[in-house]
Amino acid sequence: MFEGFTSHTVAVGNDIEIAAVVGGDGPPLLLLHGYPQTHACWCKIAPALAKRFTVVAADLRGYGASSKPPGGGDHAMYSKRAMAADQVALMRAFGFGRFRLVGHDRGARVAHRLALDHPEVVKRLAVLDICPTATMYAATDKDFATAYYHWFFLIQPADFPERMIANNTHDYIRRTIASWCRTDGAFDEAAMRHYVEAYFDPAAIHAACEDYRAAATIDLAHDAESDAAGIQLTAPLLALWGSRGTIGRMFDVLGSWRAKSEGSVEGRAIDCGHFLPEEAPEATLQALLDFF
Repeated sequence: MFEGFTSHTVAVGNDIEIAAVVGGDGPPLLLLHGYPQTHACWCKIAPALAKRFTVVAADLRGYGASSKPPGGGDHAMYSKRAMAADQVALMRAFGFGRFRLVGHDRGARVAHRLALDHPEVVKRLAVLDICPTATMYAATDKDFATAYYHWFFLIQPADFPERMIANNTHDYIRRTIASWCRTDGAFDEAAMRHYVEAYFDPAAIHAACEDYRAAATIDLAHDAESDAAGIQLTAPLLALWGSRGTIGRMFDVLGSWRAKSEGSVEGRAIDCGHFLPEEAPEATLQALLDFF
């Protein structure tokens, strides 16, 4: 998937190792994937980005080949603060003290917290197909709960969702991806099999649930603390979303990010569903190149 890239596993502290592939030459660019995926989601655009940047495509804590620790009672092991710190340490290990940052889905939530906690390291920030977590939870109604049912399923106490997913992992992952995709042929069988097989590990299922449990608890507390302290994003921000997905239909995407930002905010919809880098790689690539 990543010809010319090299694979790395980096110890980032607290017994956590983060897996990543690195390729290209130029200013550093960190790519963070979402659920239920791995760094492989960038395979259609990373080689082209590597012509202009040193690209680091990482697996988040709990995903892919990265460490998958138990969540703990307060879910702090999967707070976006902890997951963001992993990625800052990863980039420092590669010698990058400041970098451009792209996150999709869960990776964009990690990127949001990273840019709040470590503004000095983020040169420019792109978030794909999300609005801020607190904004989305605050808008919960029947339509939102129907479209985002997984938010409320995955946060149920352990190990109920873990057991349900493990009972039929193939069907759950395939149906989840299919239900959010709006572009025929975006995922070939090899890609789908890769994502499914990543969840054959019970620790990966638990980690993903903990990611969502953290989002509904400790992450909201961290966001509220940042809001109360008047801490906002300072890096220029690009928001992209799928025109045939849910985010743009339910939310004022640019308005929601402007409410969280002191810096410039720009963006637009792209003709696809949720998985921008795989459903609309050319348009996503061009938008990122223009912005960075």
